[in-house]
Amino acid sequence: QVQLVESGGGLVVAGGSLRLSCAASGRTFSRYAIGWFRQVPGKEREFVASISGSGGSLYYGGSVKGRFAISRDNGKNTVYLQMNSLKPEVTAVYYCAARNERLPNTGYDYWGQGTQVTVSS
Repeated sequence: QVQLVESGGGLVVAGGSLRLSCAASGRTFSRYAIGWFRQVPGKEREFVASISGSGGSLYYGGSVKGRFAISRDNGKNTVYLQMNSLKPEVTAVYYCAARNERLPNTGYDYWGQGTQVTVSS
């Protein structure tokens, strides 16, 4: 089982940057792909980015390509989401989630509590 804790959210002026962190418990962190998602009240959760357990495969949602970068440090059991050139429309609660790559046909079964990102204009 994996427990996830997000941090790094906050209030930033448009054009600024934030780096979110997702810290995980457990000794098998590298077995898990980690995804970042965001959600605005009243809207569906949106995929932002994901990274494979080894860090070798990265995927981004279309709206963040070129501005966000996902990375991981398996030695620290942490995944990062660097967000640059922030716009007010990215304001949301950001969640990280874990998917066990060794289990076929499995989704993101473990979720953090979320961290609020607010971008002011």
